[in-house]
Amino acid sequence: MNRRTFLGTTAAFGLAKVAAQSSVPDAIKNLRPMTAGVQPITEDERHARIEKARRLMRENKLDAILMESGSSMFYFTGSRQPGAYWVLAASGEPATIAAPGEFKKLAQFLKEHSAATVGIEERARFAVFEELSREAPSLQLTSADPVTIGCRVIKSPAEIALMQHANDVTIACYKPVLGSLREGMTNAELSAWIDAGYRALGYRGDALVMFGKYTAFPHGSIQPQQLRQGDIVLIDDGCSVEGYQSDITRTTVFGKATPRQRQVWDLERKAQDAALAAAKVGATCESVDAAARKVIVDGGFGPGYRLPGLPHRTGHGIGIDGHEWTYLVRGNKTPIQPGMCFSNEPTIAIPGEFGIRLEDCMHITETGARMFTKQSPAIDQPFG
Repeated sequence: MNRRTFLGTTAAFGLAKVAAQSSVPDAIKNLRPMTAGVQPITEDERHARIEKARRLMRENKLDAILMESGSSMFYFTGSRQPGAYWVLAASGEPATIAAPGEFKKLAQFLKEHSAATVGIEERARFAVFEELSREAPSLQLTSADPVTIGCRVIKSPAEIALMQHANDVTIACYKPVLGSLREGMTNAELSAWIDAGYRALGYRGDALVMFGKYTAFPHGSIQPQQLRQGDIVLIDDGCSVEGYQSDITRTTVFGKATPRQRQVWDLERKAQDAALAAAKVGATCESVDAAARKVIVDGGFGPGYRLPGLPHRTGHGIGIDGHEWTYLVRGNKTPIQPGMCFSNEPTIAIPGEFGIRLEDCMHITETGARMFTKQSPAIDQPFG
C-alpha cells in the first residue's frame, strides 16, 4: 500500500514519534549497517536504456521525448536535478536544460533535431505542455508513456538485485521491531522504532503503523492508538536502495489470536498464494487480481470490491517508485512479462473489527513469479 499517507504528515504524529525515540529497544539500536556490496546502476546500463527508448520512439512515431526532474529522468540519467528538463531526440546527444521555464531553449533544441512529434512524460506539469505549445505551436505534443513505461516496466537483473537488497533491509528492520512489542505503546512509538531501525541499518524508511480496529483502514488513521492484548498489529513500510524501493506489510497479533482473527488471516494468506500462482508469463494482470479476489469472495467477503472484503487492487508495479506501472487490477489486460515487479497484497478489511494485509513483492521470471521475501507462515509468526 501507499505508505506516504496523511498519517505520517500530521504534526501531532510527528511530535509523538520524536518523543518516542528515547524508548528504542537495544535490539533495534544494535542493528548494524547493511550498506556493503550494493552495486549502483552502471553508465553502460543507462546508455542501453536510452537506446531502448529510441527504439520505442521509432515504433511509436515519436521524434523526441521530454521529462522533468523525477523518477523517469533518474531512470535514464541517474539525476533528479530539481527544476531541470531532460530531452531525448531520435538521434544525437540528450540535453539537460537546467533553468526553470527555459521553454525557448527547449523549443530550439527540438527544432535543431527536426522534432515534430514530442512525447511528454506523464508526471510533467501541465505548464510544460502549455508553455511549450505556446513557444512552438507547430509541435504535436502527446504522451511519452509508450516509451517511459515501456522501458521502466521491465526490470534488469541489476535493478532486481537492488530491490532484493531493499527488501532484505526492510525485513532486517521489522524483525527486532515486532519482537519488542509491549502493552500500552503507541503506534507513533512503534513507527519511531522502525525509523531508528532503518537508521541503524544505514537507510531511511516511512512506516504506516496501525493497531486493532484501525488496521481495517487501508491508508491508516490520524487517531492515536495504544496497543492492547489481542490487538491486530499492522506495519506497512519500505526503504530505498540506490533509488529502488521495497514495500512490505506484516500483520500479526499481540498476544493470543482469536479463532476469528486466525481464520481471516489464513484466508488472506490463501489469497496471496493464489495471486502468486496466477502471476505467470502471458497471463493478464487482471487475472492475478481475479485469482486473489475469488479466494476472498469464496471465504464469505465482498463480492467484488465491497466491504468487508478486498477494497482495492491486489498489487501495484514497483521499482524506482513505490507505486508505478503496471497494476494487478480488474480491467488491466496487460500481459505479464519476465522482469515485471509487483506488490502482492490482497487485503481483507472488516470495518469496526480489524484488517489483515500480507504484502510481499514479487518479480516475474520465465517460470513464474518469485517473492523477494519469505511469506509469513502464520498470524503469530510474521517471518518465514
